[in-house]
Amino acid sequence: MTTPQRSLKGKTLFITGASRGIGLSIAKRAAADGANIVVVAKTTDPNPKLPGTIHSAAEEIRAAGGQALPLAVDIRDDEAVAAAVAEAVKTFGGIDILVNNASAISLTDTEQTPMKRFDLMHGINARGTFACTQACLPELKKSAAAGRNPHVLTMSPPLSMKTHWFAPHTAYSMAKYGMSMCTLGHAGEFRRYGIGVNSLWPRTAIATAALQMIPGVDLKLCRTPEILSDAAYLILTGPSSETGNFHIDDTLLAQHGITDLDKYAVTPGNRNFIPDFFVD
Repeated sequence: MTTPQRSLKGKTLFITGASRGIGLSIAKRAAADGANIVVVAKTTDPNPKLPGTIHSAAEEIRAAGGQALPLAVDIRDDEAVAAAVAEAVKTFGGIDILVNNASAISLTDTEQTPMKRFDLMHGINARGTFACTQACLPELKKSAAAGRNPHVLTMSPPLSMKTHWFAPHTAYSMAKYGMSMCTLGHAGEFRRYGIGVNSLWPRTAIATAALQMIPGVDLKLCRTPEILSDAAYLILTGPSSETGNFHIDDTLLAQHGITDLDKYAVTPGNRNFIPDFFVD
C-alpha cells in the first residue's frame, strides 16, 4: 500500500485520542512512512485499567519510523487546543492532516444518563471535533496552498436518522452524529480551499482497551484497529478533492482490491463479528 504516489512521508498529522487504540494505530501506520505525529490526548500517567499514555504512544511512533510530539490536551479546553496547534507548528512547521479520533461513550438511556456524562460526550465528540478543526484550519489552508494534499478525517458514522440508532442511547447518538455533521458541513465549506474532509467508521466492533470496559463485549468477536488504520491510510494518501464521504472500513478496502480481511480478525477464521452501531 506504500508507493511513491501513496505516502505520508514528511506530512504532519494532528491526531486526537492518539495515546491508544484506533488513534495510535493510525499514527503508527503513518509513522511507517516517516510522518510527524502530534499525539494529542489527556493520559500522561499509566492506568492499569486503560493502558497507554501520550509518552508510550510517542515511543511506539518513533519505533515505527516517525517523529512524535506528545502533548497533554483536553480538547474541551479551547486554549489548550490552540496551544497544541501552536506547538505543532513550532516543532514541525505546519499541520497537513487532522484526525478527529477522540470520543467519549455511554450506552445509557435517558434516565440513566447524568447530565455530567451528557456534557462530557458532547464536549469531546461534537464540540471537540469542531474546536480542533477550527484551530487547525489556518494551517490546513497553508498546506493546501503549498500543494500538500491536506485532509480532515473524523472517526464517525454515516448519518442515519433512524429511531433504532437513537432510542437505546439518545445522548451518545446525538454526540456521535454531531461529529458526522461536522464532516458534512466542513466538506462543503472547505472544498474551496482544497481540503478533503471525510469520515471513517468500522462495520464491526473494534478490539480496544476502551471497548473492553463495556460490560458484555467479547473482544474475540471483534476486528483489530489495524483495519481502520489501513483504511484511513487510503483516505489520507488519496486526493483531497475526494471529500464529503462517509466510508465504512471494509467497503473502502474492497474498493482498493483488499478483500481478504482475515488478518484483522482478533480470532483468526472468525466470521461472526459483533456489528458496530450506526451501520444499516
